[in-house]
Amino acid sequence: VQLQASGGGLVQAGGSLRLSCVVSGRSFSRYGMGWFRQAPGKEREFVAAINWSGENTYYEDSVKGRFTISRDNAKNTVYLQMNSLKPEDTAVYYCAADRGGDYDLWDTNEYDYWGQGTQVTVSS
Repeated sequence: VQLQASGGGLVQAGGSLRLSCVVSGRSFSRYGMGWFRQAPGKEREFVAAINWSGENTYYEDSVKGRFTISRDNAKNTVYLQMNSLKPEDTAVYYCAADRGGDYDLWDTNEYDYWGQGTQVTVSS
């Protein structure tokens, strides 16, 4: 299984970006999907997740109301719409897939597959 993240870039504070993550294979619709980020000198942290059906979504507190995670199972793709970006959102963003599909999606240890990361830089 391969995950390909894209959509990162440089944006001014207050701007928006949409990240995409395409997942190879036939099992995407059974995976829970998550977005994580890692800033220089910091540990990787949870950002958002969505369960296999798309019915349940989860967000880290600092992004609630600004970020939206969604999925299109027909396209094997998960998205992260990021609005009202802040300089503290600057990080490498990673998508990940969990074969379990539905539980503890905030936990990095739950995930089985990871993408390569895409850089998001927010200037002040």
